[in-house]
Amino acid sequence: MFTLEQGSKLVKLARRSIKAFFDKKEIKLKKEEGKEFKEKQGVFVTLHTYPEKQLRGCIGLPYPVLPLSKAVVEAAKSAAFNDPRFFPLAKSELDKIIIEISVLTVPELIKCKPVELLKKVRIGKDGLICSYGNYSGLLLPQVATEQKWNAKEFLEQTCVKAGLSPTTWLKPECRFYRFQAQIFCEEKPNGKVVEKR
Repeated sequence: MFTLEQGSKLVKLARRSIKAFFDKKEIKLKKEEGKEFKEKQGVFVTLHTYPEKQLRGCIGLPYPVLPLSKAVVEAAKSAAFNDPRFFPLAKSELDKIIIEISVLTVPELIKCKPVELLKKVRIGKDGLICSYGNYSGLLLPQVATEQKWNAKEFLEQTCVKAGLSPTTWLKPECRFYRFQAQIFCEEKPNGKVVEKR
């Protein structure tokens, strides 16, 4: 678990990474960022327009493959410029977006029969990864809460995110992984950072 002060540093690091890209500069980690966030962790960076709070980009690394500081830098740049659902962020938008960071626990396989998944998914607590053949899709825990989905809708929508039929979760060979997230978010662009519960 990270403190609010650490979460604030991660959000500011994400913003600096996007700004550095516009300034055509290499992002340099501050000494404490390198030390504090050297453990490998999965992380997602989500961008929303302000004040409308419309999604503007969301990309991350679900598994702990990079030290957290480096993962935040990569995810921030990807969310801003490589989310295939959106045009790349324009420099003029940087002061009109709010940045949200979700630091993830390691995804764990939910071992059960498909029909039992409904009882295993905890809305508001679990994020989901659906894996079926070469397809996979991920939804963060806050998505189900924001969309007011029940467990069935959450399972269906994770399948859809993977490019599959909503009912794929009922197939025995479909695998679901769950993870939790600690979420830090700006209240307004460049503003105070709060922890979302």
